[in-house]
This record gives sequence, C-alpha cells and structure tokens, in this order.
Amino acid sequence: MADLKLGLQLGYWQAQPPTNHVELAQEAERLGYDSVWTAEAWGSDCFTPLAWIGAHTSKLRLGTAVCQISARTPTATAMATLTLDHLTGGRMILGLGVSGPQVVEGWYGQPFAKPLARTREYVDIVRQVLAREKPVRSDGPHYPLPYHGENAWNLGKPLRSITHPLRADVPIFLGAEGPKNVAMTCEIADGWLPLYFSPFRPEVYEDQIAHRKEDFEIAQFTVVNINDDLEQALMPVKYMLGFYIGGMGAKKRNFHKELMARMGFEAEANKIQDLFMEDKRAEAVAHVPDQFADEISLCGSVDRIRERLQAWKESPVTSLLVAGGDVDTLRTMAELAL
Repeated sequence: MADLKLGLQLGYWQAQPPTNHVELAQEAERLGYDSVWTAEAWGSDCFTPLAWIGAHTSKLRLGTAVCQISARTPTATAMATLTLDHLTGGRMILGLGVSGPQVVEGWYGQPFAKPLARTREYVDIVRQVLAREKPVRSDGPHYPLPYHGENAWNLGKPLRSITHPLRADVPIFLGAEGPKNVAMTCEIADGWLPLYFSPFRPEVYEDQIAHRKEDFEIAQFTVVNINDDLEQALMPVKYMLGFYIGGMGAKKRNFHKELMARMGFEAEANKIQDLFMEDKRAEAVAHVPDQFADEISLCGSVDRIRERLQAWKESPVTSLLVAGGDVDTLRTMAELAL
C-alpha cells in the first residue's frame, strides 16, 4: 500500500476572487503537500490562477481539476499546458473533463454529443503537441486537423509547436463519472479525478479500475470539516451535494445524480432533484443522506477523522485533494496523514 499523498483543491472562484489562495498554497507546500489544483465552471478559468500560484511556490505540482474540453481546442489547451510547464519548471498536471450538456451547450455553444469519443480524440491531439515528434494531424470527426469542413478555405496545413515542450510526458488526468468513461480513463490517461468516491464502497468502481497501470494515480476531491458536532460538520457537504445532484444537470440527464444512484442512493437522488427543481432547495439539502455525505468526506472531530482516514489509506486512492479553505485544516490533515 503506497503512502497517501495530500493535495490542496482550491476549486473555481465564486462571485469575487479569493484573497488567500497563494497563502494556502504556500502553507500546503511547507507542510509537505504534493499538489495544488484549480478548477473552472462558467466564471474564472483554471489556468490563470494556477500560473499565479505557481509563481509563488517552488515544489507543489500544479493541476487543473478540471479544464473543460469544450472551452478550448485541443491545441490551445496543449499550448497553455506547455507554457505553464515551462514557467514552473515541470510541475504541471493537465486535468481534463467534459463537463455536462447544460454548460457545454449553454455556455460554450458546443454540441455535447459523444463525450467519450471527443475526449479520446482530444487527449490524442494534446499528446501529439507535447511529444512534438511531427506536425499534428487528426482525422477524427470532432477536432479534424487540418480543418477541411464547412466554410473552410482549405489552406490549412499540419503544424508542429514552435516552442519545444519542457516535457513530452506531462501527466494527463481525466475527470470521469460514468463506468465507460472511468474505464477509458484507465486506458488513455495517467490519473483519474473522481467526483465522488467512497472507500467504504470499493465495488462501485472495482471493475473499471481493475486494469489500471501500476503508476496510475487517483486524486480524490475531499471536503474536510473539523467540528465535534458531526451534524454541523456535514452541512457544507450536504449543501454541495444538494446543488450538484439537484441543479448541476438537466432533469433527464444529470451525471452526478446518476452516480449517486449507482452508489446505492437512487431514491434519495431522485427526491433531491425533484425538490431542487421545485425551488425547495433547503428541503433538497435536508434530504441528502448523512451516510452518503459522510462516506465521501472527512468530517467530525479530529479523532473521528483520524479513524476514518484509515479507510482512505487502504483504498485505491493515491491523493486526497483537501478542500478545507483554512490553514488550520491543512495543518491538521498534514499531522494526520503525512
């Protein structure tokens, strides 16, 4: 059993830019954390804050969790990746995800169809750019290079990056929830970013990750909330679940709700969505089962977290990405886990 690493998950900005992310990253680095991660939804992007944090740290690996593939062409993502990898001395991890149809079609104005095929094609092009062995070509239907589609001038030619990448093997992680998507992640990526993972229900993903490579990483986002009152400690997790299960997806297709159902809480997931879409958000949050919220997080007293941390150490997860938001939480987790 390999040692469990810790990462710092900073997520995406809310209504205003955060003021303490550099401070948190620097403290995480001092404490021996392995990585720091930034995200994007439909506001702040994931690369710019990571570059700023990278300029103020020296050892932390820098990951996107996740960069939405519909936000940029594969070559644009590869350009940002190789640039940031150079600027930070080879610390970049590219975490990619397909997001969902509401965001992809509503915010990016792109079709969501065939997410697995699009991801496979996307990753192949990014790897071609980073390898820089020859001009980049792709015959796939989603990202054809050169482009010869509608309204093309048909003057495009295959190109190779002007800038030589620092590393051809920048790690690529994928955010994946569905069984087929997770299986593909183990095939084509270097690591997996699950949304929800319970060390108490290993059977949920057992078949999909059975054939992963020996050095394959699993970096799990984990809310940590230290509070002797367990009911109060779980509330932030339940608020998050209420929003994601109820509102981050359409009525007929919500990947987060479908995952909760596969993890054994189908009736509860359906009820949460119904309540949320009836604008009964407080009731939706109240309906989130304590058991589910508890299994995918680390909440409660320090002694309770220490005890439950053992299940994570015995799981396939290689890194816990701590979402705690304050220095004290980072320090406590370092004492317990490192």
